[in-house]
Amino acid sequence: MIRLARPDDLPALIDVELDAGSLFREVGMAAIADDDPGSVAELATYQEAGRAWVSVDSGDRPVAYLVAALVDGCAHIEQVSVRPGHARRGLGSALIETLAEWAASRGLKALTLTTFAAVPWNAPYYERLGFRVVPAAEMGTGLRSIRRAEAARGLDTWPRVAMTRPL
Repeated sequence: MIRLARPDDLPALIDVELDAGSLFREVGMAAIADDDPGSVAELATYQEAGRAWVSVDSGDRPVAYLVAALVDGCAHIEQVSVRPGHARRGLGSALIETLAEWAASRGLKALTLTTFAAVPWNAPYYERLGFRVVPAAEMGTGLRSIRRAEAARGLDTWPRVAMTRPL
């Protein structure tokens, strides 16, 4: 089941992020696996704005989540993560579809995200969900700013792309 995240869910989202991030070790990206998952306070910003969703197990515990921002008139996926033990069940795509419905109901024009180009569960996965790579010349100021901030954090050590999916 997918629902809006509650304040008491937020600590579990950090655990989901750490669990999901551990998969990056398997593709030689230990620095990403060890990256700071953020804080409850950062997640609370999305939750309080009504832009944080969770997929929960039968015990109502989050096993996947998505948080989104508003960037360049689009719903921007800041993070979507699924516990590896719950992967390949459509939870990530269901969360993205939930965001798409939310964004369309608010008149937003597209979904956007940034991701690693060559990691199988990143850009290739999003392409299967209808996203396409955004050339740098087509990026809005907000998306360009996100890409600059990612480069400053060292994320461009591995090829990254911005992607969009029209609504």
